[in-house]
Amino acid sequence: MKPVIIYSTRICGYCMRAKAVLQSKHLKYTEYLVDLDPSRRQEMEQKSGRRSVPQIFIGDNHVGGYEELHALEITGTLDKMLEG
Repeated sequence: MKPVIIYSTRICGYCMRAKAVLQSKHLKYTEYLVDLDPSRRQEMEQKSGRRSVPQIFIGDNHVGGYEELHALEITGTLDKMLEG
């Protein structure tokens, strides 16, 4: 399995939904709380080109936010990304 990283905040509803998708698949992931660590927010913005959370990465691939993750799950593409 490729490593999964999620940049999030403690109070973001979309972040909670994204983590629920990952947890439903019994995936281990690394979470960076950008509201607690400004350097991680800066890192997230540099890697993704976006300021909003969540920002999700699978391996070296930037997935996007919750809506993109959800779309990948619905189409069955998420499992392929995690394996490949």
